[in-house]
This record gives sequence, C-alpha cells and structure tokens, in this order.
Amino acid sequence: MLETFTPHTVATADGPIHTRKGGQGPALLLMHGHPQTHAMWHRVAPALAAHFTVVMMDLRGYGDSMRIEGDETHAAHAKRAMANDAMDVMRHYGFTQFQVLAHDRGARVAHRLAIDHPDAVQRMMLLDIAPTLAMYEQTSLGFATAYWHWFFLIQPPPLPEALIESDPVRYVRSVMGKRHAGLSAFAPEALAEYERCAAIPGSAHAVCEDYRASATIDLDHDRADIQQGRKVQVPLRVLWGGHGVVGANFDVLALWRERATQVSGQALPCGHYIAEEAPDELLKEALGFFQR
Repeated sequence: MLETFTPHTVATADGPIHTRKGGQGPALLLMHGHPQTHAMWHRVAPALAAHFTVVMMDLRGYGDSMRIEGDETHAAHAKRAMANDAMDVMRHYGFTQFQVLAHDRGARVAHRLAIDHPDAVQRMMLLDIAPTLAMYEQTSLGFATAYWHWFFLIQPPPLPEALIESDPVRYVRSVMGKRHAGLSAFAPEALAEYERCAAIPGSAHAVCEDYRASATIDLDHDRADIQQGRKVQVPLRVLWGGHGVVGANFDVLALWRERATQVSGQALPCGHYIAEEAPDELLKEALGFFQR
C-alpha cells in the first residue's frame, strides 16, 4: 500500500514523526484516527495525489511515530502538542499554508490546529466527529455503550495499559470490528499494519494518554476558546457515517456551527471508517471541497 508515497521521518522538538508524501499541487495534510495509522488513507490518497501534494503523518503515539511517557497533566498528548507536530511536519516540507483532511482522533487534532494556527489552515474537512467538549457534556447511555473505549482508556494507569498489552491485536479487532461494517471493511494489509503498530512497546500507554488528555487538558483548552470567543474561521466541511454512532447521538452540524463560522456537511452511507468504507463518496466530497 501507498508505494508511490515517499516515507520520511520528521524530527520535531519532542521526537520523530513518521510521514509519507506524494503527488503535486497545493498541500493537503491527512491525519488518521484511532486505533489506526496513516495507512487508513490507502484507498483515497493515490487519487488525491493527482491534484494535491499529499502529506500523511502518524500522530504521536501511533504508527511509527514517537512514543512519549505521559504525566499527570497529560500535556504531552494534548491535541495542542499534536497540532504542533503537524505544523513541524508541514514546515519541514516547505508549507506554511495547507488544507486538512482528518478522521477521528486526527480530526480533533485538526480542530486544535485550526484554532491555534489560524494562518496556516486554509480549509478543513473532518470525518465522523462532533466537538470533543460537546460529546463529553452530552454523553448518553447509547453513546457511552457504543464508545465504551472513551471511558475505559481514560482510567488511571496501569490497568487500561495492562489489559491492552495483554493482547493488542484483540483490542484493535474489538474496537474496529464491532462497528457497522465489521472487519470486512478493512484491507488485510491495512489491518495488519494497525495490529503491528498497536503491539509496539509504549503504544498502549500513548493511546490511553491521548484519551486522558481529551478528557482533561483538551477540555480546558476548548473551554478557554469558548470563553474567549475563538472559533474556526476557515471553511469547514464535516462528514459522518449515516450508519455510525456520532450522527445517531449528536446534532453534528449544529454543534460545529457553535464552534466554527463556515460549516457545511452531511452523512455518508457508511459507518465510522469513512475512508475505508466509502472511499468513492469521500473522494467526490474532498475534490469538490478542496478544489474550490
């Protein structure tokens, strides 16, 4: 997969970030979700590279990027820190302005990126999320049952880490396989990559710290944005799975219109993993949005 994209490790102040780059044209940054890697874009990145310089990165704690020890502040895994990684990656490749396509955890990083670095992000497409603060504040029984991992991963160490490390492949397959399309939605090579990276030492701790940050320091940053009137100012397109959990439990467009000034979007005929379940629909959306 992704053989036409050149792999490269970008050195940041905190550690290495694994990337792949290919194509030509305006810069487009792709960021993945949990428990995946940049390999999740394998069904759409080659077509996007015909129109854009596509940069894919593994978020810190995922894929072949850095593993960092967390602490009680969870700041090392805050979306602010991950957004700074994205800025370092894009500056490394010579881009001071770029567009962003991001899914799940990567979409939460993208939200922070657009707030903290408003001059860098030109347009942004987020896949299958509502704003983090709203999702925690409006959690229902249905959401908590379907997104059980949100509440499991934020528990204090070492219990979540120990349970994941006892069988990381089972964890990946449990999280991904119990959603709308099951494991059949994923190419065997992609699934094998997610499983390989989940077994890298330090991965379980990094994943837990990512979610612990989302339930603590990230919410502090989000509340500060609201208090100070900071919103996403660039055009924002949000897509969600029509058979997924987010759209069934939240008014996605209404919530994003509280946090951004230019919002459009719709549900697609798939579940959570849009880039792998509905690549053709996603490509149509992406090309129509990013080529304006």
